[in-house]
Amino acid sequence: MTGLTLGDDERAYLEAFDPLGIILFARNIDNPTQVFDLITSFRFCVGRKDAPVMIDQEGGRIARLREPHWWPGVPAGDLGIAGLEASQLAGRLLAADMAAMGIDVVCAPCLDLRVAGMHDVIGDRAFGSDHQTVSTCARAYCEGLTQGGVQPMIKHMPGHGRVAVDPHDVLPSTDADMETLRNHDFRPFQALADVPWGMTAHVVYKAVDAERPATQSPAVIGDIIREKLGFDGVLTSDAIDMSALSGSHPERARLSLAAGCDVVMHCNQPLELRRAVAEAVPELEGD
Repeated sequence: MTGLTLGDDERAYLEAFDPLGIILFARNIDNPTQVFDLITSFRFCVGRKDAPVMIDQEGGRIARLREPHWWPGVPAGDLGIAGLEASQLAGRLLAADMAAMGIDVVCAPCLDLRVAGMHDVIGDRAFGSDHQTVSTCARAYCEGLTQGGVQPMIKHMPGHGRVAVDPHDVLPSTDADMETLRNHDFRPFQALADVPWGMTAHVVYKAVDAERPATQSPAVIGDIIREKLGFDGVLTSDAIDMSALSGSHPERARLSLAAGCDVVMHCNQPLELRRAVAEAVPELEGD
């Protein structure tokens, strides 16, 4: 959605294609009443009162809800230092703001490790550099969210910490061997495999699939995320319009769904391009 209210063309799009849900960005947010009305309009258009409404609200630098109307939260890195009680409380406080407006899924927490010498795209978005801190603080954070009526989405599966570039710009890869990944990066995702939502990483894990990013890799999704980590929740791609992926947007969607993603996230493109992706979905699913 492009603004604070739905335009007629957006209403027609929603009624025609009935997307699973929407994700809100800063361009869609002004004040609590406006956000509530926007969400109500969306759910009316698709005819589902329980249609998921998502938001990126990690706290710190990744926050769409900000002052003066909302508490923006604090970076996960600070929560990792403060401990379990602070992590749980942060999740609970954020959930209170979101649930009051009808937002029911938050694209958080990051279960990635903070790895020295790597790109700061993760940085303080991680609870820490060791898997135990990340696992325990993220669990407490998720409990706070759930207590407040909001479902967490763990990301970026199966671990985004060991990259030297930003996937918003180029496709990252990691040379880490399987033992390192299994004993460190994968561990938080395995520990929180019961969380209802997960998001893939646009990262090439050379030890698993040297050709394709996780989002488009049957080996990473099927063998690692689903089988070894035991995640059986709803798996969504990270935004397919990020520069890490190549090809047309319908092609990016096709590869992501074919690899095992349940949902494709398409975020910051003109309505015509979103329509092209949506029109391709029945064909891609063989319907």
